[in-house]
Parts: sequence; structure tokens; C-alpha cells
Amino acid sequence: MTASLHLQMSHRFKVKQLTALAVPLVILAYLAYVFVAFDIAGIAGRAKLDNAKILLADFVSFKTHVTRENRSGDVRVAIEGESKGTYPEGRLPEWVTQSDGITTVDLGKGHIVTYDAIGASYVVPGYGTIYVEPDGGKVKLTAPQPLPDWINATSTRVAVTTPQGRFSYSRAKVDTFRYQMGWEMFFFTLDSPFSGKSMAELATILTGPRLDPARANLAMMASEVWHNRMWHHSDVAGALFETVLMAFLGTMGAAMVSLPLAFLAASNFTPFRTVRFAFRRVFDFLRGVDGLIWTIILSRAFGPGPMTGALAILLTDTGTFGKTFSEALENIDDRQVEGVRSTGASALQRARFGVIPQLAPILLSQVLYYLESNTRSATVIGAIVGGGIGLLLTQAIITQKDWEEVAYYMVLIVLMVMAMDSLSGWIRRRFIKG
Repeated sequence: MTASLHLQMSHRFKVKQLTALAVPLVILAYLAYVFVAFDIAGIAGRAKLDNAKILLADFVSFKTHVTRENRSGDVRVAIEGESKGTYPEGRLPEWVTQSDGITTVDLGKGHIVTYDAIGASYVVPGYGTIYVEPDGGKVKLTAPQPLPDWINATSTRVAVTTPQGRFSYSRAKVDTFRYQMGWEMFFFTLDSPFSGKSMAELATILTGPRLDPARANLAMMASEVWHNRMWHHSDVAGALFETVLMAFLGTMGAAMVSLPLAFLAASNFTPFRTVRFAFRRVFDFLRGVDGLIWTIILSRAFGPGPMTGALAILLTDTGTFGKTFSEALENIDDRQVEGVRSTGASALQRARFGVIPQLAPILLSQVLYYLESNTRSATVIGAIVGGGIGLLLTQAIITQKDWEEVAYYMVLIVLMVMAMDSLSGWIRRRFIKG
């Protein structure tokens, strides 16, 4: 008997040893498979850190275009090259000067671009002068040889890229881009009377005579910021509200629908196994289909819009809440329900006074958690159904030029999620602790 027990324990010990060795080996084999299947080495080799660096710089900087049409000779200075960011006639940034038909652009650190009557030149310290002029139907480049790799020259176009900016010359036009840190015209556009003013000057304007007889200078200043034509702060605020509303309607709607259905899926409230099985499979189906899939299906059926996004969240969360609520119902303390029953209470009253008080902390915690999560998910859903901050973010990314707006929207989304987290935490504490 003792020998048999010894063999049995020895066998179990060996099995545990092999298991302890096999589990790490399986994990390592799986990681090796992932490394090969997803071509991790290839991804690392194809990574372009310079592009990532440029993108991160674009998040916190902007460029001003100084453009001359070679046929007409007209010169236009515009932030990000947009018409609504064009400097009005007679007003130029301090680093652009015009005299006798010659335009001079000072890019800083000795980099000077000059548009003359014939062509254009770019003085690069440490290298020399690059001069480009038309030559029949082509362009002619004169520059120190050999050409460095930051000069790209063909018979129809010359492009120069330096840390101070970019210069491009073609038969149709010549462009110079100057990069500057910050978010351009975030508060006031160029056509605003407050544009280009320092804080001290703005303070003086606030206490000075009215610029608009119909309203105070402070109200006018607030209106100029709120209706900014470049950053559209009013539209962004509306989009944020739409995103939160989408998440709120979807989450709360799902909670209201799933709570009564959860009673039908709980074994201690529905004795009919067929009914319980049917509702549980419905919950499995609803949460088994991802919210993005529901979004695509519903947008096809009902068309785009924030309400479609709210319905997609409602369907997905109904399945999740139905499962969690029914499991919570099956784990309640029956003694409290029996106490309410002894008073002669009806089934509805037993649920109201015997069940709901036990479930309330769980229900509230689940609903608030999903409200936080859905606030973030509503951003992605909004990009599909065409609503909320997600739509603005997608449009900014598609343009491939307004990366500072992408950064602005990302910051707002993070702040929105943090605000919802703080709010839900406060509500949870107030409800549970009193």
C-alpha cells in the first residue's frame, strides 16, 4: 500500500514537473510563431522613424506658404495654404518683405529666399546660392555641384528641403514653406481685430472704447474665439456633446432594455428552461457581434447619423448587460426577497423592494463603467456613421495636412474620457457611500 502510494505521488510529481516545463515552452513557441507570422523583423526594418519624427513635429507646428504665380506675378501668403488663412492685402508677417516687385522670405539662421522678376533664389548657409529660372518650357537650376540629396531637381521642378523650410519651383509657381511652432490662429483668425495682439494689448482693448457699438469688447472677443473659422471651436464643442450623447443614449438604453429581460434569463426567476435558454442565446448573439459590425449594418439600414451609433451601442451592450444582470440576479440573497414576500407583496413589489436594492450597486458600477468605455468607442463609431468628434478626427486625418487639428481632437477626446471617468467615479461614491 505504501509502495503504491509512493509510485502514485511520484507520478503526479513528474506530471507537474513536465507541465511546469511545457507551459513556458508552449508560450515561447507561440511567441516565435507570432514573430514570424506577423513579420516583426520586416516591420522593424520598414519602419521610417524620420516620418514619425515629422508627424510628431506637425502635431505642434504649422507652415506658412509664400506663393508666387509665375504667370501673373501675384504673391500670396497663407497659413497652411488655405484661403481663410490668407494674409489680407497690405499685411504680411514680419519675415516677408516686398519692395519694387521683389519678395524676400527670411526663413531664419541665414536662410533667405528671394523672388525676383525672372526667377527665384535660395541662399543656404554653408552651401551657397541656389537659383532657379524659367528656360523655355522647362526650369533651369544653377547651384554648387555636386547637388546634395536634399535638392531634388528635374527639368520641370526643383525642390529644396532644409531644416528651416521648404522651397519648390515649377513653371506655374514658386512656393516657400516656413515652419513655426504652435497652433496657428487658435484664438483669432487674421481678419479679426484682435489678431496679432499681445496679452497686454488685448487687456487694453477690453477696457477701451467699444469696437462694435452693439456689444462689449469682451463679448466680441469671446464670439471671435467661439466662431473661429480655422478651428471651428463651436462645431467641435457640438461634436463632443454629440459623442457623449451617443454614448449616453446607447448605454442607458441598453440598461433599461436588458434589466427586465435579465429576469427572464435568471434561473431563480424563470423556471422554464426553454425561455431561459432562448434569452441567454439572444444575449450571446447581441454581444457576439462587435459594435462596429452593428454600426455598419445599422447605417446601411437607417442611414448615417449619431442615432444610428447610439443604436449600435445599445444592441451590443444589451447583450453584455443581459448576461451580467442575469448572473447577478442568480446570486442575490433570497432571504430579503422572502421577507418582502411575507408582507403580502406582489411579484413586482418583491422585485422592486427585495431584488433591486441588492442589485443597485452592481448595476450602477457596470453601467457607469460601460458609459466610460462607450464614450471612447463612440469616437470610432462616429467616424463610421458620420457624427460626433470621430467624424472631425477622420476628416482631419484624411486631409494629410492638418495634423495640428488631429492633435487638438485627440487631446479633447482624452480630456472627455477623463471627465467621464471622474464623473462616474463621483456618482458611484455618492450612491454607494452616501
